[in-house]
Amino acid sequence: MTLERPGDYQTFLKTLKERIASAQTRAALAVSRELILLYHHIGEQVVQAQAQRGWGTKVLDRLAEDLKSAFPGVEGFSKRSLYRMRAFYLAYREHPVFVSQLATQIPWFHNVILLEKVKDHAARVWYAQAAFEYGWSRNILEMQIDTRLLERQGAAITNFERTLPPLQSDLAQQILKDPYNFDFLTLTSDHLERELERGLLAHLQKFMLELGVGFAFLGSQYPLEVGGQDFLIDLLFYHVKLHCYVVVELKARDFEPGDAGQMSFYLSAVDGILKSENDAPTVGILLCKSKNKVVAEYALSGFSSPIGVSEYQFTEALPQDLEGSLPTVKQLEAELERLEDEGS
Repeated sequence: MTLERPGDYQTFLKTLKERIASAQTRAALAVSRELILLYHHIGEQVVQAQAQRGWGTKVLDRLAEDLKSAFPGVEGFSKRSLYRMRAFYLAYREHPVFVSQLATQIPWFHNVILLEKVKDHAARVWYAQAAFEYGWSRNILEMQIDTRLLERQGAAITNFERTLPPLQSDLAQQILKDPYNFDFLTLTSDHLERELERGLLAHLQKFMLELGVGFAFLGSQYPLEVGGQDFLIDLLFYHVKLHCYVVVELKARDFEPGDAGQMSFYLSAVDGILKSENDAPTVGILLCKSKNKVVAEYALSGFSSPIGVSEYQFTEALPQDLEGSLPTVKQLEAELERLEDEGS
């Protein structure tokens, strides 16, 4: 493209300006649906114009300049934004239903995150649906993608298919993950269960976010009296979609077959003591440091109570003998200041 502004470019620019002005009049560029449809349209027009007129990427520089001049004070027409609009159209030109029914249901920058971080279309659909259904913020959406929520969702080993009715089984399977990501914890590799529990309770908001939508926290070390004896459940929840109690037991070690027996006992006790006639059967989640898949499957096959087994992972804290050998934040800042002074 030459530096002169040929007539076809002026016509092209005029058409886009009219479309933007029209969108401003109807929605003041504030309604998400109209804004996203506008961006999709701009991306489509740019792609078609480049193909038909042989324009290169330099046209986006000029277009950004002219659109910002035509609509002063209106954000969203930078060169980078135009590249994103073009990429948005190209990503979904074979999936128009996604644009009209899903992309328009979430904010533009949610779409940008999907565009830049998720390459598979089916995965984009899944994350877009989840973001809309659960009202995820931009940061939460990005975190869920970074922690591979889609791959972890529903991946736990369970006996739900055999122990729960079909609809309840499918929903229960989907609320479990494997592994659970507790990156907000910093524990050593030889941590104890009580340390893990204290850490989760200290970061309860983040823990609840990782568990997922629908969990209501009822208590830790929840007491149950059975046959005159006292028993303590590590963590007790109620799930509002499953309409059932959820028992979570923490194991700071590998899964062992006996863990399933202990969990089955707790589930029977909760069903007998807490569960009402309107509640579904209580579900158990064994959160273990690691597990042998075959051992877990065999262990669960012998129980009629709905139990799932998942692993958890987190960022391990540095060993104490290594902590003292590393520079502190203050030391690093002081060194940076010294280097800046030397370079000035």
